[in-house]
Amino acid sequence: MADETDVLVEIQADDARPIYVQIMDEIRRAIVVGGLDGDDPLPSVRELASSLQVNPNTVSRAYRELERDGLVYVRRGRGTFVSPEADREADRRRLAREVAERALRDARRHSLTAEELVASIRAVSDGGGGGDGDRAQRRANQPTEGREES
Repeated sequence: MADETDVLVEIQADDARPIYVQIMDEIRRAIVVGGLDGDDPLPSVRELASSLQVNPNTVSRAYRELERDGLVYVRRGRGTFVSPEADREADRRRLAREVAERALRDARRHSLTAEELVASIRAVSDGGGGGDGDRAQRRANQPTEGREES
């Protein structure tokens, strides 16, 4: 089950979010995208803590918070399981918002506007080259140089 755990939860050392929040978000993501279904077991606290090389209390906290949110339930002596009543649509909306917030923060760090980010996302989604036409027009209105994407 260690291989499943590695795929289920990935922790980023450079992420500003606390580790227990990263664990929660990764489990939410797995539920939303269909990697975990109702009544599927989660790795035990010890398995996940060992796999991620974190304190078991960190995993316990994440599981407690997920239980409080109604995404998982605990069967004493048997483990933690995905709740069949989990509101996947609400979680999907929450996940989309979190992804958008991270993307916007990253764009702002690179001096890009929300409009430039949205245009680039649409262009990439449509198979285009990143919204160059819109960006060229925007650059004509803004004399700032050095805004090329890597």
